[in-house]
Amino acid sequence: MKELWVKLRESIPDDLRSSLLKLAAQVCDVLLVEPRDIESAKKTGVKVAANSGNCDILVVEDYEKRISELRESGKVTVVRVTIKGRKDEEKVIRALELSSDYIILNCPDWKVIPLENIIAKTHGRCKLLSEVSTAKDAKLALETLELGSDGIVLETSSLDEITETANMVKKEIFIVTLVPAEIVVTKQLGIGARVCVDTCELMKTGEGILVGCQSSGLFLVQAETHESPYVETRPFRVNAGPVSLYVLSPSNKTRYLSELKAGEEILIVDREGKMRLSNIGRVKIEWRPMILLEAKYGGRTFKTILQNAETIRLVTAEGSKSVAELKLGDKVLMCVTEGGRHFGTLVKEETVIER
Repeated sequence: MKELWVKLRESIPDDLRSSLLKLAAQVCDVLLVEPRDIESAKKTGVKVAANSGNCDILVVEDYEKRISELRESGKVTVVRVTIKGRKDEEKVIRALELSSDYIILNCPDWKVIPLENIIAKTHGRCKLLSEVSTAKDAKLALETLELGSDGIVLETSSLDEITETANMVKKEIFIVTLVPAEIVVTKQLGIGARVCVDTCELMKTGEGILVGCQSSGLFLVQAETHESPYVETRPFRVNAGPVSLYVLSPSNKTRYLSELKAGEEILIVDREGKMRLSNIGRVKIEWRPMILLEAKYGGRTFKTILQNAETIRLVTAEGSKSVAELKLGDKVLMCVTEGGRHFGTLVKEETVIER
C-alpha cells in the first residue's frame, strides 16, 4: 500500500493550520511538521515526523554529520535529498548505506528522469517518498517507471489538494464478483453505432471491460487478444457495443459508452474479477451489424448488444467464446448487482425496471 504524508508549511496561518491538521489526520499516514507543531499534531493520533523534538520519525538532511545520532536514536529515520543534478543521485545511495528507513526525494526541476533513475537503483532497499505540491504531480510520481514511488509527501496549504491526493493514493481497485450466466437468446439485429474503446494499456486474454443494457447486469467483453487468421490482434482494444450501453467505470460508477473520451480513466477487469485502471487512448464509433444476447442468472434475465462479428468474444470461466459461436446453454461471466443507478452511482434500495 502506498503511503501519504502531509507536510505543513511553516507560513500557514493558525486557523488554516488547524483545518489542515484535522483533514490530514483523517486521510494520511504521517504528518510532517515543524517542531513547534509536534504536540498539536500528536493529538490527532497520527504518526508525526519532524527534524527534531519528541517526534515519532526523525527527518534529516545533513545526514553525513549526524550518522551517530541516526544510528543511536532508535527512531524511524528519514533522509531528505534534493536532486538538482546527476551527482545528487549518489546522495541517495549514501543514505541507503546509513540504513535509512525512508528517503524523501525533492526534485525541484526535472521530476520524472531523476525519479526513474533512483527507483531503478533503490527499489526494494528502502521506502522512497516523492515530495510534491499538487495531486497532479503525485499521480506522476506514483506511476513513474511503472513501480512508482512508495508514497507521497504532499506539501500544501490547500484542503482540496489533500483530498484529491488522498483519494488517488489510498484508492483501492476493488475485486468485483463475476458469476456464470446462461445464454437463453441470441438474435441478429440491424445496423447500429458501436464503440471501440482503445486503451493506453496492453490487455491479456481474459481481460476486458464490463458492459450491458442494464446497469445491474454487465457482461465481460474480452479485449481483441484472440489469434485470428484474418485480422491482427489488438490487445489495447475492446469492441464494446452500441453507444447506449452501460460500462463500469472507476469508483464503481456506470457511464454510457457514448460519454467516453480520450484521456479518461477506464476499468480493466479479468475473469477473476480483479480490476485495474487504464486511460482511454481513443474512442472509435462506426456503424456495424449488431447481435442481441440474453442471459439468465438467479432467475433474472440480462441483455447486452454487441457487434455481430467473429472477433468479439465474451469471457467464460475457462476461456472466451465468440458471439458468432454462442449457443443456447453456454455460460458467460457477468457482474450482477441489486438496485438501480442514479447518474451512475449505485443505489441498492432503489427499484428500477430495465428491459
